[in-house]
Amino acid sequence: INAHTDIEYVDTYSDDGFTGTNFNRPDFQRMWSDLQSQRINCVIVKDLSRFGRDYIDVGNYLERVFPMMNIRFIAISDNIDSLTQAYDMGFLFKNIFNTQYAKDIQTKVNSSLSAKRQSGAFIGSFASYGYKKDSVDKHKLVIDEYPAEIVRRIFHEFCNGTGQITIAKLLNKENVLCPTAYKRSKGLKYHNCNRLRDTSYWTYSTVHRILQSEIYTGTMVQGKSYRKIMKGKATMKPKEEWIRVENTHPAIIDRGTWDKAQMLLSLDTRQNIDVVSGLQQNNHLFAGLIICGDCERAMCKNVSTGIFYYVCGSNKHYGTCSRHTIKYDTVYQIILSDLNACIKSVHDLQQIIEKHKPIKKTESLDGSKLAIQKAEKELSKCQEIKQNLYEDYCNNLLTKQELLSYKENYSKKEEALKLEIQTLTEKIQKTPEILFEESAWIKELLKYKEIKELDRDIVLKMVHNIAVYENKKIVITYNFTDELDTILNSEFLI
Repeated sequence: INAHTDIEYVDTYSDDGFTGTNFNRPDFQRMWSDLQSQRINCVIVKDLSRFGRDYIDVGNYLERVFPMMNIRFIAISDNIDSLTQAYDMGFLFKNIFNTQYAKDIQTKVNSSLSAKRQSGAFIGSFASYGYKKDSVDKHKLVIDEYPAEIVRRIFHEFCNGTGQITIAKLLNKENVLCPTAYKRSKGLKYHNCNRLRDTSYWTYSTVHRILQSEIYTGTMVQGKSYRKIMKGKATMKPKEEWIRVENTHPAIIDRGTWDKAQMLLSLDTRQNIDVVSGLQQNNHLFAGLIICGDCERAMCKNVSTGIFYYVCGSNKHYGTCSRHTIKYDTVYQIILSDLNACIKSVHDLQQIIEKHKPIKKTESLDGSKLAIQKAEKELSKCQEIKQNLYEDYCNNLLTKQELLSYKENYSKKEEALKLEIQTLTEKIQKTPEILFEESAWIKELLKYKEIKELDRDIVLKMVHNIAVYENKKIVITYNFTDELDTILNSEFLI
């Protein structure tokens, strides 16, 4: 500048730490504002790459925008001065090279980040709510106890029937800092792109994201999105393509609680607005499980003169279907009575199996086992013959046509024997006494002699759904229904 009397220094614009692949940079925008206001009319850079690394946008600025605004551009190391010479082929190649260099760097960075993700290292800028970065190793997470306790509470409340909107309201009422506000209170320059600028309270979506985050089980989940082009919008990957590494950091919640929460989320248990705020423990006992038997939409809670009941969601919100009205107490008593009946049948079944074991089991099982042993011997012999066929062919004892013919016949026999062995094995495995002994659900039901009172844990564990029909008919599908039916309908018991 001192060597050129026609140039006067006005200001310096520097965007340290910002990518040159776009122009959404603070000081570039400040410079652009000064150019538009005619505070400056000349831009000087060390080299072309300092201006930008996108050859399309850079070319548009230098070949169209700047000439139209009478702005002089100088790139010192590249010997470019728009006042003294036109842009030549060298300018074009340098511009393309700068763009390609940025893409190459991005590829190398992405490869490095991918390797870190695969190893379970945390590479995010900010730790998830409930965690903080280790002071020694920034790629490791440790529990931040205060927000971790809030996370535990959210999962506990949700698994016990409290809706996500209600959880958000409770936290706001108690003035608990939401994740964004908490991070800022710790001096972190955090910005949530999913949140309105002035929003600093708990919302349904905030609670929902926490309930969906597997990171709280000690599993690092990263690589959820990708960009098709360098500056393009991020696209979510399918869940099966996410990078999951287990046991990379301390868990805030146990796997059982996580599984229960995901099951409830899959049932779409978005709560309706409580009609009476005094209804607490049992108002969500069947949340996400009770549905209209005709339209299959979730039933909604209602209250009238202190009596709680359910109505069809389609009828309540859209006027379609019909009300299907049924009292909460009626549903409760039916579930309690029917569940106890199932428990009694399992205990009775246990006595029947014990009584018949020495009489009928031996003959049936031993016959099947002998048949399996015979089939296995034939299969082994068949496989041995197939192996010898090729040797006979090599020794000119068989023609090629004979080899192929014999091989086909023995292959068919081999498949038939395998199928026979599989069928007999399944028959043995499906005998009621074995099913009974190996069934996790039978073991679970045998823990109870009688259930005196239903709670959320029992209902979630046992019940798959409750369908209510217009004629007050209720169809209960238990999580163990198919398994119990198989045992009860077996030939052994008939």
